Amino acid sequence: MQTPQNIQDRRQPIVSFVVTGYNLPAALLSACIDSITALSLASSEREIILIDDGSQQSPIAQLRQADEIIYVRQLHQGLSAARNTGLRIACGEYVQFIDGDDALTGAPYEHCIDLLRFERPDMVVFDFTRSTPAGHNYQDLPPQSGSAYMRHHNIHGTACGYIARRTTIGDLRFTPGILHEDEEFTPLLLLRAETVIVTDAQAYYYRQRPGSITSDRKLRGQLRRLSDLCDIIRRLKAATDRYPAEDQTALQRRVAQLTMDYLYQVIVITQSRHFLDRKTEALRRYGLFPLPDRDYTAKYTWFRRLTTTSAGLNILIHTIPLMNKER
Repeated sequence: MQTPQNIQDRRQPIVSFVVTGYNLPAALLSACIDSITALSLASSEREIILIDDGSQQSPIAQLRQADEIIYVRQLHQGLSAARNTGLRIACGEYVQFIDGDDALTGAPYEHCIDLLRFERPDMVVFDFTRSTPAGHNYQDLPPQSGSAYMRHHNIHGTACGYIARRTTIGDLRFTPGILHEDEEFTPLLLLRAETVIVTDAQAYYYRQRPGSITSDRKLRGQLRRLSDLCDIIRRLKAATDRYPAEDQTALQRRVAQLTMDYLYQVIVITQSRHFLDRKTEALRRYGLFPLPDRDYTAKYTWFRRLTTTSAGLNILIHTIPLMNKER
């Protein structure tokens, strides 16, 4: 096992993999690490940093790859703090975040590594899968700035869906103690990226487990997620004025999309017109409602139009829970 103190003399790896976990079975962590060591990167080209966020029992003794990793155990502070610790330690040219119960997907991720080696972008944006990815013919968009991509596309917020140059991340950090922390971090990171390559390679295997943060079905947890998301939307809106015009346009689109998603989740979770009215009035006070009249996507257009009338809001209250149940 390596520690942060004994890696000073290592050559700079291509990618620092920041793996985070809290009370995860050692078998899942091992599978995650195996998916990294199976890549074509030589041991000198990769850095695996495992941040144990205060698990009740340290998994290190049960990990057969202990000599392959830099292991840090800290007091339980949440995912944001764990990732921030990993960022402080990382010395790779690029950084990849991985949740310890997920994995990388072999050939699709190798395609992303090839993009790093030969194109040298600031970021690679890739896709997710919950099953075995099919095919090896990947479609890549031409390099563009993160701002340009955000102006014309919706983005997925999760930080695990990107490989980012460490110097592009710079001093950007996750806000500790909140849920939905990726939704704040990712758009601000994209605005820093001068060259972004977007590929449809399904390079990340997402495993949804009972008891994970994103599978929390308890009402209290869901309402906390809503509250944290609303706070993030407000902070992103407040940050908009600090950017040049084109970046403002990009961030405004993301704020509008997140606000729509927030209202959608309010309806799914509460199915209450009274609660929805309270939340739309709060958004109005923050300058976030009504939603901007923009043709971002077909879904955004019809959703925005329905939110402009009381009858439309009633339609949303009665139809969205049914649509969500059918999924």
